[in-house]
Amino acid sequence: MEQPRRITDSFPRRRRGPGRPPGRLKDKKDKKEKDKVQVKKVQVKKVQVKKVRDCPRAPSQPPLDPALLEMLRRFDLSWEYGPCTGITRLQRWERAQELGLSPPGPIRDALLEHGDNPDVTYRWVWGGTGG
Repeated sequence: MEQPRRITDSFPRRRRGPGRPPGRLKDKKDKKEKDKVQVKKVQVKKVQVKKVRDCPRAPSQPPLDPALLEMLRRFDLSWEYGPCTGITRLQRWERAQELGLSPPGPIRDALLEHGDNPDVTYRWVWGGTGG
């Protein structure tokens, strides 16, 4: 009776040399080279972090009126103006206007007035404060 074939039978067998334990033992040279590589990686990481810290920060936007943020949050949460995924608030307002859904005029005015502020331009409901 013939034994069933195993998937490992399709691969050539490797014979270990006499006195060699199972598995590969790393030489001390390999360990020293690996340590050098790790030191270089750490040095590179420090340089990259330093470059990021040296970058000038964007000028901060003036604080917005909480009533404006609340009005924008209510606009974000009202489904009557359609979905808001993947578009700016102004694009959503314009789409709602084209569809005849009568979006609030003060929303458009605020979006045009604060168009350079990402807190106003983009939907951010999950931050807790709205905006």
